[in-house]
Amino acid sequence: MRTDHSPHSVKPLDRTVFDKRTEAVPRAREFARAFLNGLRPALDEQAAASVELTVSELITNSVRHARGESCSLRLVAHQDAVTVAVTDADPRPPRERTPDLAGGTGGFGWPMVRSLAREVHVSTGPQGKTVRADLPRG
Repeated sequence: MRTDHSPHSVKPLDRTVFDKRTEAVPRAREFARAFLNGLRPALDEQAAASVELTVSELITNSVRHARGESCSLRLVAHQDAVTVAVTDADPRPPRERTPDLAGGTGGFGWPMVRSLAREVHVSTGPQGKTVRADLPRG
């Protein structure tokens, strides 16, 4: 994990890069918790859980499905929302999959992210994509 250590900022670290390995997912959740714990006013418990779940799902999708060796996570707190943005080197947008009810291959994450977020935007280009989800603060 590589983190942006800006010397001019006393706010919580808001950006980090992960090698695309399975351990990136729990590290991303820890990073999100630390970011959320530094916010004032604090998010209510449900809003914080939704942000953490969204981080987990978007990083999982990048690790499992996207090309490239790394992905980045950026968190931004707004007055009424928290933005979760995950960027990777794969220009292909996320795709809807039929959820596997037998528990083998997933397919629940993308619909879950879209249902938790106020808005979800996907921007793509030759260098990859960014999936951005704006979640209510509470």
